[in-house]
Amino acid sequence: MFYVVLLAMVAGFLALRLYMVLGKRTGHEQPLPKPAEDRAPITTLPRPIESAPEPRELVNRNIDPKAEAGLRAIVHAEPGFDVGQFVEGAQSAYRMILEAYWKGDEDSLDWLVEDDVKQAFADAIKARQEAGHVLDNRLVSIERAIIADAGLEGRNARITVRFDADIAAVTRDAEGNLVAGSLSDAVETHDVWTFARTLKSSDPNWKLADTDEA
Repeated sequence: MFYVVLLAMVAGFLALRLYMVLGKRTGHEQPLPKPAEDRAPITTLPRPIESAPEPRELVNRNIDPKAEAGLRAIVHAEPGFDVGQFVEGAQSAYRMILEAYWKGDEDSLDWLVEDDVKQAFADAIKARQEAGHVLDNRLVSIERAIIADAGLEGRNARITVRFDADIAAVTRDAEGNLVAGSLSDAVETHDVWTFARTLKSSDPNWKLADTDEA
């Protein structure tokens, strides 16, 4: 019973944090840039080291086997880390970052993503604005979110998540006239995003550090 109550308390805290905090390309929208080339508000409550999950508990349907070793290292370095809560937070971050990008909300992107990614998004937003285009996109659903890879170097942790989602995309001109796309048809999208965080730092949030397509 104590374990159930503890889980309920953790879930409530995380839900509150996610509330306060924090596409993939389709044929009709401005493409999402790749930062290297061209929060997530995932928080956890600290808990005693002895209660950290054993490596076998990391194996579930949200984890690719090749990510297991990296996740074990992260859990051992920061016992409060919870894989399930991370995946939920990553999905919230995915939605919020996409919506901020589509709206051209650079202030929100400033604390949701790292500097390189922010600059890439800013360049794409500027190009879109200069073309006189406005994105009227909708994230219809996230069908699946899988941790595809994970790693730890010193205190710097990185976790890569593959998102399979449905996005309805519309591009309009400055007067609101339709340029391309349709809100009645959702397009299957497949993104690979990497989130990063310095473990045991005062900031509990993970930020988007890289984007790619599956």
